[in-house]
Amino acid sequence: MADKKIRMGLVGCGRISGNHIQAIQDHGDACELAAVCDTVQERADEKAAETGVPAFYDLDQMLAAVEMDAVAICSPSGMHPEHGIAVANAGKHVITEKPMGITLEGCDRMINACDQNQVSLFVVKQNRLNTTMQLLKKAVDKGRFGRIYGAHVNVFWQRPQEYYDTAKWRGTWEFDGGAFMNQASHYVDSLHWLIGEVDSVMAMTGTLGRSIEAEDSGSAVIRFRNGAIGSMNVSMLTYPKNLEGSVTILGENGTVKLGGVAINKFEKWEFDHSDEDDKLVEETNYEPPNVYGFGHTAYYKNVIDSLHGDAPPATDGRSGRKSLELILAIYKSAREGKRVPLPLA
Repeated sequence: MADKKIRMGLVGCGRISGNHIQAIQDHGDACELAAVCDTVQERADEKAAETGVPAFYDLDQMLAAVEMDAVAICSPSGMHPEHGIAVANAGKHVITEKPMGITLEGCDRMINACDQNQVSLFVVKQNRLNTTMQLLKKAVDKGRFGRIYGAHVNVFWQRPQEYYDTAKWRGTWEFDGGAFMNQASHYVDSLHWLIGEVDSVMAMTGTLGRSIEAEDSGSAVIRFRNGAIGSMNVSMLTYPKNLEGSVTILGENGTVKLGGVAINKFEKWEFDHSDEDDKLVEETNYEPPNVYGFGHTAYYKNVIDSLHGDAPPATDGRSGRKSLELILAIYKSAREGKRVPLPLA
């Protein structure tokens, strides 16, 4: 595969598909888009016209008709396992958007299908690869914080009713989940990635201002196995527009708040001892075009390197499963009104 371009298919031509298409085009020397698919014909036709590749309205037909090495799954969250299993059974590598599913059973079936067919499973966690998050992770890994006492996330965004109304699956329990599962799932992942395994969680959620099945608001308190206490506060009701997507870490030797509208700007960076990385803080800040940032292009670099045998997957299925398990624990706690230990039974 190293001497030819990696051919990528894409299923699901909605909101996030443009980031995948742009990332593939950004790596045009190493990979290319081969076909697109969506059950809504107009959406598939539109992306096909934009990219000059054939459009399909059935995934199995695309898999049978087009030579491909991998397929990016950008369909509704609840369909990710079904589509991932079909791609794996066709012998193609799987690149799935977050969350990789909305049930652990579905995720496990997709992981097993990829194992059995000896294909790679990549779960897109592009926020990990943002320049700001990379610098924060480096500080954690260097031990600059000393003992970490707290890690706190705020996701105060705006999703109007029209956003949910444009697609019937949005905000449903069957295909989407709510603010934690969809909009804030990358932030759930960031807590686990930065701080480590979770011991237990307590949460409250509510559907306060939108006509959807799942939650538009919620808060969770998280106890990590290393003793740190964390929190997540999430709302899609922020007036009048997206306000903040932040991660704050409090340690015995340092305090950092990575804020902005989508963890794109350091608002506090202070440690007891200086380090050469301190000079990089200002230059890692950036202005994102949207809350997705620029991480998809970096993520596809890892996909390409991994398929060439030059790097391990940045986030494989088993790693991607952990953030889903935490989200499901948050939902269980909110539903039952009690502390929920992890791992889930």
